[in-house]
Parts: sequence; C-alpha cells; structure tokens
Amino acid sequence: MRENLHRFFRAARGVGVHVSPAESIDAMRAVSQVGFSDRTILRDALLLTLAKSQDEKLALGDCFDLFFSRPEPRQDQPEGADQDGSQDADQAPSSGVASDAEGGSPQQELGPLAQMLLSQDRNAIAAAIAGAAGAASLSDIRYSTQRGIFSSRILDAMGLQRLRDELDKLTASNPALAERLRAALDALREAVRDTVSQGLALYAREEAENLRNEILRNAPLARIERRQVAEMRALIRQIARRLRERYSKPRKRQRRGHLDVRRTLRRNAAWGGVPFLTAWKRKHRDRPKIVALCDVSGSVAQVSDFFLLLIHSLHEVVDDVRSFAFSSHLIEVSEILEKNSPEEAMAEIMSKVGFGSSDYGSSLVDFEKDFMSTLTPQTTVIVLGDARSNNLDPRADILRRISERSKRLVWLNPEGRLAWGFGDSEMPRYATFCSVVRQCATAQQLERAVSDIVATYQ
Repeated sequence: MRENLHRFFRAARGVGVHVSPAESIDAMRAVSQVGFSDRTILRDALLLTLAKSQDEKLALGDCFDLFFSRPEPRQDQPEGADQDGSQDADQAPSSGVASDAEGGSPQQELGPLAQMLLSQDRNAIAAAIAGAAGAASLSDIRYSTQRGIFSSRILDAMGLQRLRDELDKLTASNPALAERLRAALDALREAVRDTVSQGLALYAREEAENLRNEILRNAPLARIERRQVAEMRALIRQIARRLRERYSKPRKRQRRGHLDVRRTLRRNAAWGGVPFLTAWKRKHRDRPKIVALCDVSGSVAQVSDFFLLLIHSLHEVVDDVRSFAFSSHLIEVSEILEKNSPEEAMAEIMSKVGFGSSDYGSSLVDFEKDFMSTLTPQTTVIVLGDARSNNLDPRADILRRISERSKRLVWLNPEGRLAWGFGDSEMPRYATFCSVVRQCATAQQLERAVSDIVATYQ
C-alpha cells in the first residue's frame, strides 16, 4: 500500500498538484482508515487531504481515475476459444497428445506465465502485470522513447524468456497449444503496452512540463507565438512565486532580528541569568521601493507585458512598486495592473500608450514633470526598453537626474548587445548613467535580473 501511494503522489505532482511531505502523511493516515476496497471512498479521502483548490481537485480526480484503472489483456482469439482451452486443459483431446498417456497433460508441465495465459484469468494477468511494472520501476519512465525499454522489462519480469523456450518445444510437440499460447502472448504484449502508456501519461507529465518550461525560459520573449502566450504567463507566475518564497522568509527574520546574547544576559542578571527579557539585534534595511518604466512601443510591447506581470506579482517581497508605461508619452499604470487581470490590464495599457513610435526624450520629460517626486535614495529605478528613440532628442540629461535621485538605475534591454549603439539606438549614451545594464530577452534573464534587484534589499 505504501509504495502504491508513493507512486500516486508522484503522479499527482506530475499533473500540477503540490503534495508536501506533511500532506502525503495525512493522506496515508486517511487511507489507512478507509482502506482500498471502496474506490469511491478512497478517491474522496485523497481529494480531501491533497487538493487545495478546485483546479487541483479536478486534476487529482482525473489522475486518480487513470492511476487506479487497470488495463486488461486484449482477447483476439475466435469465439469458442475458451471452450477449446478447457478441453485442452482438462480432457487433452487427441490433437494432442500422446504425452498425456505417458506423463500427464502438457499444459501442466508449462511455467506459471504460460499456465496463466492459457487459463485466461484476467484478474491474475492484470495483477501480474502490475507487479512486474513495480519490479521494472515503471514510475521512472519519463519519455515516450522509453516505451519499448519498459515494455521489455515488464515482460522479462513476468518470465518471457521461459515462455519463449516453452513455445519452441510446443511448436514441435503440440502445434495447436503453441498457437493458442502465441495468441495469448500477443494479447499480453498489448496489455503491457497499455500499462506502459498509462505510466507515461502518469509519470512523464512533470518531466515534459519541465522540458517545455525550460525551452520557454530560454526563448526570446519578443518572438513568443500567440499560442504560447498563456504558457509563458503561467511560467512568469511560477517565477514570481519562486522569488517570493526565496526572499519573503529572510525579510521576516530580518524584521524580528537576531538574539543579542550579551544584552539578554545583562538584562536578566537579577533573575540569575534566566532570560525573562530578551534583547534583539536589528540591522537597518532599506524598505524596498521600485519604480519601473516600461517601453510598450510595438517592438518591445510583449516583453513589457511579461515584465510588468512579474513585477506586480512580487508585492509580498517589494513593499512599494509603481509602474509606468510609455511609447511617445508616459502614464502611470500601477492601478490598472492591480485592479485588472493581466489580459485586461495589458489591453487597457496598449489602448492608451501602446504600439506607438517610441520617443524616450518626450517620455522622460513627462516623468520628470509629474513623477520625479516619487524617487528617493531608497528607490531602484528599472527601465525596460530597447533605447531606440527614432533619432529624436534622447534627453539623457533627465536620465542623469533620475540616477542622481535614486539608489540605483537598472536598464534591461531586450535587444542583443551587438545591436546597441547602431541605428537610432541610444543605449551607449544612456548606459553612462546606469548602475546596471543587462540584456533581458528571455524569461530566464528576466528572472535573474529581478532576483538580483530584490536581493539588494535583503
């Protein structure tokens, strides 16, 4: 039971259900109470202890139905085969067999696998396949190219080699029985292939998703196809969750501080050193404050979409985030992003300032005029854009003043470094006033950049 449940937990993680060690222990305790006999009650017990949302409940229910279904060997024999089989087993008709008179039925001399196949006991065959699948570590399957390997392992664990030897002998001594056994073996192979396909569906999802995510993480954001946008949004949310988990706990510890042993002992001298009163060391940390300026002109609009989604998913880590978007002029979009879904927010932002010709100089003028007061010595300013200003005045002097008023000025450019400074690119001029300049064309580069920024406040 324990091993079967562990395999089920692995399958559940593969369909996107987060199963912690504590939750798996709770589920095993629940199963020990309800047992395996009633599948409906077992299903309800696992869903109640493992699923934490409606989406997880649906995914886990489908996973349960697939995991606890058992493929049956396909029966390709003609009608009446069962009757013929019973005749061969019990009455040993004359096609057969002179050896009956000499030493008993030939079927009785066969190995366990051959006898099981000829008896056509579906439950016994299904149980044998399940046992052999466990022995062959079917839960380790990850890729569709491994189907043949695991099918062979399962058949070998069931005793295929001995069955082949017996078939060679029966072909000469009892052709009819050999033909029946070959047909049963073909059905067994089909059943094993079904079991392996079931295992692939259960256990390879997580690996396939990881592979797909790894490809997406390294794909240029500006070239993501329309059908991949939803997957990329989900990946960005995973990145945001990972960053929150990484940096939220350290910040909680910092707010509490570390125990000051010396001061604690001095304060409690009157009680013989018993620490009734504690003293804590606290190191001052700047409150995180981020101002993000995102170019949403046609060339970089999609990259800005994902960037804004990531920044506004980090509110548990970053206390104060204000976001601005611009093409030829600049507006604040913080409220739009906070009150709307990502799709609705980006549609509204694009309808107001998106897809225009970029004018960095005019946008910087708008920021200096209306929002310069938002900058403090604790502010990190992040600019996401390709720094292409269509040969207009780049107003690098305003960027210098922004850099002087803030803690850091970070520029993330989705273009390759080889393109910086060519054509209408003002990147070399802007880079003079930046603390950090990084290429940021993929989700992986975006994660690293934001992680480095947040880490400066830890």
